[in-house]
Amino acid sequence: MTDCIIIGSGTAGISAALTLKANGKNFIIFGSASLSEKIEKAESIRNYPGLSNATGKAFVAALKTQLSDMEIAVTEEKVIGVYAMNDKFGVATQNGNYYESKAVILACGVESVKTIEGETEFAGRGVSFCATCDGALYKEKTIAVFCTSKRLEHEIEYLAGFAKKVYLIPMYKPVEIERENIEIVRKMPVKIAGETRVNKLIFKDGELKIDGLFSLRESVSPVTLVNDLKTEGGHVCVTRKMETNLKGLFAAGDCTGRPYQYAKAVGEGNVAAHAVSEYLMGEMMLNGKAQTGDLTFRFE
Repeated sequence: MTDCIIIGSGTAGISAALTLKANGKNFIIFGSASLSEKIEKAESIRNYPGLSNATGKAFVAALKTQLSDMEIAVTEEKVIGVYAMNDKFGVATQNGNYYESKAVILACGVESVKTIEGETEFAGRGVSFCATCDGALYKEKTIAVFCTSKRLEHEIEYLAGFAKKVYLIPMYKPVEIERENIEIVRKMPVKIAGETRVNKLIFKDGELKIDGLFSLRESVSPVTLVNDLKTEGGHVCVTRKMETNLKGLFAAGDCTGRPYQYAKAVGEGNVAAHAVSEYLMGEMMLNGKAQTGDLTFRFE
């Protein structure tokens, strides 16, 4: 079991990872090898201290070098669930792997494309965020696939191998999938509807009858990832120590609210990591012992 799991490899997640490393904690950071598609696409970064009109690609390259120098590797697995279990957390990934950690930092950012009405409410009842997890459940069924990134096209191909019919709603261009059972729909849904389960997808000018919907996004929203997480206006509620309403769970970066800026994210990631270190020390005290170097002190 690790000390901490960081979910997200943007500037908040990287900042948290660097601080945890400096504090001697063992951790896993989940994200992308490219770190952040949002940063990489930035034409120019002008408001980050120390950078003078740097491109997003140059910034990402510098971050990659720093992680490499600190011997920090990003684990390329998409997290689909975080489960609070008394004094630890369970973290499930799309690859079917399961990890345990004493603390978690959510640094998963925010999606540029808003959540469809009903997406969260019907999660597990016809709405899925994991193609490899649930694709086989829709063999010979009719499904809709809402996708925000071209990098996820392999998941669409996977789903098309099971489903009888796929209505693909891409939020990107160009689409390079050509299969007889895939129909591209170039309009934004307004609502996912049904009774006990999803049975239709509603648009402003009509609706589609479906058996299920897959929402394929670069990251799963925090409220979907974690049960009972307190949010407001789509953002995670945190204290000045980046604590959420769940003990041992912290959040940093864009997912905590505006402004959506790198400097703010870096600062919050640093604060969250220090708060995790403080939290872990407190837990050790409660358990009756604290460790310093090779010595163990027991409190009677």
